[in-house]
Amino acid sequence: VQLQASGGGLVQAGGSLRLSCAASESILSFNTLGWYRQAPGKQREWVATITNSVTTNYVDSVKGRFTISRDVAKRTVSLQMNSLKSEDTASYYCNGLRGRASYWGQGTQVTVSS
Repeated sequence: VQLQASGGGLVQAGGSLRLSCAASESILSFNTLGWYRQAPGKQREWVATITNSVTTNYVDSVKGRFTISRDVAKRTVSLQMNSLKSEDTASYYCNGLRGRASYWGQGTQVTVSS
């Protein structure tokens, strides 16, 4: 299983970015898909998840600003990030859980300039 993240970049505070994670096989094979992030010198933290029943959850710091979604036909999970803040600067990683197995994509860097 491969997960390929893309869409990171440099954006000014208040701007928007859309991250995408493409899976090498059907995303319906995963129990949950999600995004995590890791800022320099900090631990990786959970950002958002979407379940197979399309239930979404978000860390409090991004609620109302970020939206996770999926496209089954395209085998992608996306993270729309609006009203970006400098504290959102991090490498963002997509993750897929299948039973006890956890799959990670490579990180995509998001840098928000203030």
